[in-house]
Amino acid sequence: MVQVKDKFTVCRHSPYRYDVVGSFLRPEILKEARERFAKQQISLGQLTKVEDQTIIDLINKEESAGLKAITDGEFRRSWYHLDFFWGLQGVKKIQTNGWQLHDGTHARGEGAALDGELGGNNHPFIDHFRFVKDHVSRGFEVKQTIPSPALLLAQLELPFNLESTKTFYSNEDDLIKAIVAAYDQVLADFFKAGLKVVQFDDSAWSSLIAAKLVDHPTAKPLEFTSKKFEELKSKYLKVNNLAIEGAPKGLVVNAHICRGNYRSNWAFTGSYAGIANPLFIQEKVNAFYLEYDTVRDGGFEVLKQIPKDKWVVLGLVTSKDGHLEKADKIVKRIYEASQYFDLDHLCLSPQCGFASSEEGNVLTEKQQWDKISLIRSIAAKIWLN
Repeated sequence: MVQVKDKFTVCRHSPYRYDVVGSFLRPEILKEARERFAKQQISLGQLTKVEDQTIIDLINKEESAGLKAITDGEFRRSWYHLDFFWGLQGVKKIQTNGWQLHDGTHARGEGAALDGELGGNNHPFIDHFRFVKDHVSRGFEVKQTIPSPALLLAQLELPFNLESTKTFYSNEDDLIKAIVAAYDQVLADFFKAGLKVVQFDDSAWSSLIAAKLVDHPTAKPLEFTSKKFEELKSKYLKVNNLAIEGAPKGLVVNAHICRGNYRSNWAFTGSYAGIANPLFIQEKVNAFYLEYDTVRDGGFEVLKQIPKDKWVVLGLVTSKDGHLEKADKIVKRIYEASQYFDLDHLCLSPQCGFASSEEGNVLTEKQQWDKISLIRSIAAKIWLN
């Protein structure tokens, strides 16, 4: 971490004082092109041309908005996580019932399962990164977002996936080793292509936030015995840390602890207290992006458990709706958080992406950019004064 003269831009890489999680609302022209491609009405080349142009337009908007870490908005993806999984060797697309949201509805029913041994060679996201890198202006950073290794492990160990997973990896330790090897290959290729910062989007940990601890072994989904709960925390930490340890030296790894984000809906609610140990204490990331936009996220006290040399990006501005928060209220909450974690190591962002799936959240593009402008102005007020 390299200090500079002012306290607004505190380092050469993200997180910056004002930041974003990564995904942006898809323009209608892109949505229409993806729909026409799915119906075989246009070619892959035609779709790619639309993706290219909308990403270039997005990059220009991000730079104009003053963002220092630029993403492609995840415009080439349908999901924040599944497209990455599908790009690995040995992973196939499957149909599911869709994960359940907080109100009992379900997300679009797609998932990932094994149909061979895992591998990370020639992942398509490498070329996606190169495209953004080739189109950002000098002095801007390209931030790459991918799902965490723990999330892939959780996906492959879902009840309906266990049979296919055990066909290739009968031993969980071997599965973890294979996941780590695949991620390390992808991370090495990203780094070779020029990537400096990668962000693990991780809803595996958030599923534990919502877990109900029970005393019987016949637990339903999101109900765990205390022993099972501790085992899950241990293996999520293990697979993430092994991947980070195997990543190229010099590659910065940050983590967003996602609670689910689908058409302005969410999946998990509760305080971070139940997972702070070991997540906050032992996970070897540079920064945590944490969702704190509503009271369902719990208090700031748990921030005391995060080592002082790390960074915390407070997701105080919601990406779930277009209502523009009051600046003074956000400022107040930042100072409340600073009672538990050093203000000089705090940053500000939306609580999640604006479109973790291609459907996007329920707000307009103008409202999206108004929120980013608000975040920038609040950061200036706190860290430049």
